[in-house]
Amino acid sequence: MDIQLVAEGLEFPEGPIAMADGSVILTEIKGQRLTRVKPDGAKETVVETGGGPNGAAIGPDGAIYITNNGGSFEWLDVGGLTIPGPTPASHTGGAIQRFDLKSDKLTTLYEACEGKRLVGPNDLVFDKAGGIWFSDHGCSTPDGRKFGGIYYAKPDGSAISRQRDHLISPNGIGLSPDEKVVYLADTQLARLWAFDVAGPGELAPPPGFAPGRVICNLPDFCYLDSLAVEASGKVCVATIINGGVTAFDPSGTTEHFAFPDLVCTNICFGGGDMMDAWITASSTGKLYKCRWPRPGLKLNFNA
Repeated sequence: MDIQLVAEGLEFPEGPIAMADGSVILTEIKGQRLTRVKPDGAKETVVETGGGPNGAAIGPDGAIYITNNGGSFEWLDVGGLTIPGPTPASHTGGAIQRFDLKSDKLTTLYEACEGKRLVGPNDLVFDKAGGIWFSDHGCSTPDGRKFGGIYYAKPDGSAISRQRDHLISPNGIGLSPDEKVVYLADTQLARLWAFDVAGPGELAPPPGFAPGRVICNLPDFCYLDSLAVEASGKVCVATIINGGVTAFDPSGTTEHFAFPDLVCTNICFGGGDMMDAWITASSTGKLYKCRWPRPGLKLNFNA
């Protein structure tokens, strides 16, 4: 695979969005901002978000919606690599934000669900109805983890529901091409989950004792991060420690693509044929581009 370095000097990049003009808008979690990276590698700040902007996506109104973890990581320098560490004592929770590209206005849509504070919103995807499926990663505490979950919310700030709770470390989230399945990558379990959709914004009851269906657990020690779905239905998950992107087939088979960073955190697809892929290499602060072997799934909303 021919890998092209697009930009460097980013502060833990994540949440890439392939824009129609050929640029990529991404989050810088450590930098607490959204940044536009132009095709020539030039960078410009889109908005300072505060907290920890983690995932980003274009909504039905053309605005950018952001899962902000609220600053749930301390930042460690490990041999020159930027690594997310424990949750600082100052962390109180995260939020769902909306940034209007036309007015440059940043607003907060959700900070809680049913009276319970959002802990660390991580990633999001819009369904055809314009609703937001998003993951809450939870966070670490001196006594262990605060569990995360899966949520569904309306983009106008009017309704939010918790569809699964008490998940270990929910991270990347995506939809199957027919939108009958929500896929979720669990970081610490190195597991890709599948949750059947019963109706708009509603997951089907869990099968037995498990919260969902297991697609695959990766062997050895590694972590899963955020993801994008191919047009074929394969789920491409950025992976940590083994450094790259792992494509999961819904049947459970996998294929790994290596990239030069131990902490690859996300992938997005774009271009006329949806075979251009951008990968965030976060510990080295870089954005890479390559030609993917198969087309990605076109998202419901773009800008």
